Amino acid sequence: MPKYVFVTGGVVSSIGKGITAASIGTILKARGLNVSLQKLDPYINIDPGTMSPYQHGEVFVTDDGAETDLDLGHYERFIDANLSKASNVTTGKIYAEVIAKERRGDY
Repeated sequence: MPKYVFVTGGVVSSIGKGITAASIGTILKARGLNVSLQKLDPYINIDPGTMSPYQHGEVFVTDDGAETDLDLGHYERFIDANLSKASNVTTGKIYAEVIAKERRGDY
């Protein structure tokens, strides 16, 4: 049965949530556990590619071409795994999917 570790700390940037999560992942992987990391961002943009780098910071591009939060780059390096666009979820992505389903008549 999978187990989950949540690293939270509000919406304040640059306090080390991403590095903390990546470090915990490294420790768990060193103990022989399978590790995957997921980033959840509260902003309404679909991805950070259209946000000001002064507001959000740099963007990390995954192997599948997704523009994601820089933390995914830390995750990839720390746990030595290639992450994808599915590893970064934003409120904007969720809203877009809900609206698309509504437009198709799924609700």
